[in-house]
Amino acid sequence: MEKNIIGRKNEKQLFNDIYESSDPEFVAVYGRRRIGKTFLIKEYFEGKFAFYITGMLDGSTQEQLRNFNKAINDYSDAYYPLVNNWLDAFDQLKHFLTSSKKQKLVVFIDELPWLDTPKSKFLRALDYFWNSWGSTCGRLKLIVCGSATTWMLNKLIGDKGGLHNRINRQICLQPFTLGETEKYLKSRNVIWNRYQTLECYMVFGGVPFYLSLLDGRLSFAANVDNLLFSANGQLRNELNFLFRSLFIDSQKYRKVIELLAKKNQGLTREEIKDSLKMAEGGNLSTILENLQMCSFIKKYSAYGKKERDFVYQLTDLFSLFYLKFVAGNTSQDEKYWQNYQDSASHKAWTGYAFEQVCLLHINQIKKKLGIEGVATNVHSWQVKTKLLADGTKQEGAQIDLLIDRADSIIDLCEMKYSNTQYTITESYAERLTNRRELFRETTKTKKALHLVLVTTYGIKRNAYSNVAQNEVTSEDLFG
Repeated sequence: MEKNIIGRKNEKQLFNDIYESSDPEFVAVYGRRRIGKTFLIKEYFEGKFAFYITGMLDGSTQEQLRNFNKAINDYSDAYYPLVNNWLDAFDQLKHFLTSSKKQKLVVFIDELPWLDTPKSKFLRALDYFWNSWGSTCGRLKLIVCGSATTWMLNKLIGDKGGLHNRINRQICLQPFTLGETEKYLKSRNVIWNRYQTLECYMVFGGVPFYLSLLDGRLSFAANVDNLLFSANGQLRNELNFLFRSLFIDSQKYRKVIELLAKKNQGLTREEIKDSLKMAEGGNLSTILENLQMCSFIKKYSAYGKKERDFVYQLTDLFSLFYLKFVAGNTSQDEKYWQNYQDSASHKAWTGYAFEQVCLLHINQIKKKLGIEGVATNVHSWQVKTKLLADGTKQEGAQIDLLIDRADSIIDLCEMKYSNTQYTITESYAERLTNRRELFRETTKTKKALHLVLVTTYGIKRNAYSNVAQNEVTSEDLFG
């Protein structure tokens, strides 16, 4: 029931609009595996389905048709014989729905890509079903769903044939926010403080399935060991399975995120192409677009640069953690993560992962800064070290988050992870000031420049803490 759904406010409103609409609706729901697509649809429309089926992984055409036939007979009082092609199967579905006395005909086809087996002509039959009848039936609400993102985007939503522009609603389901993650954990009796919840988010992101595996009786670190580092850990081989289920040519996708996992500052499209030795005109653009659609990477415009200088960063926190600590890990220590907390690598990872959490919660940062209603653009900025005309060296600098505001202010955000209040030293205050002035000089901006510190527990007050015009804490990210 809807009350069991954590968050998903926009999606629930869209589903309500779809159900109440007097027009035929063809809705495509997609997103990475484990994100909760099926749960959301089934919970929202509980008891309202006129017909529901889910595709069978690696099933043959005949197995899929038998599955379809069983489903239609489960819903129907009449008997429908098994047919040997999809055109006849959808004709039976049309007959069944036409005879239904339901005011709304909610049809849910889950894992749609799995039904499209080779040479089955499934898409052609679906095309004919919709264009010949479905698109004229105001009672029909056809909802299709799939984790195979490349199939959903290229073969269905991007179809150039009969289904071209027939999908009138799309939902790309995103991971939970920090606030939604906290609510979800509490609903499962996993009671941690916000620092522990933040740590959890830095490892598992906001992926509901991963969060559902957590054991509230154990510490967070013990949960990580059980799921990722024990010999039979449920998520030990998750990344391989995840990419195979999402993408055709999954190895190409994997290579892109493995590369980005090593480049905290991100890479441009050209840098990715050159590093992976991919030919010009290849499918890199499609790979990057699909990875974005599945929330694995984000594209940021470099301040003052052209589109070709967009920077791509790996922002999927689970993939980042997995590639850094799990992939290739040959340790036999089943308490690896509990014993790893004080290492330099752990410290470096927490710093970068916290930055990514902040970048995923820009709306919450804007809310804290009181600029929710102000038009903004989000950028990164980088200048490389160079030799000046007088022979001196100008050190390079980088700012991972700039909020360029329509009210003539640019917020230069610095993210710092700490297990206590963060102390701004004299040298760090000078570094922040120098970076601000270098940005002003390099970009020639006339806007006011505000330094914003985003930290876990806030800034410790001292002689240098006023260098920041604003501060945001991890508590604010839960808003």
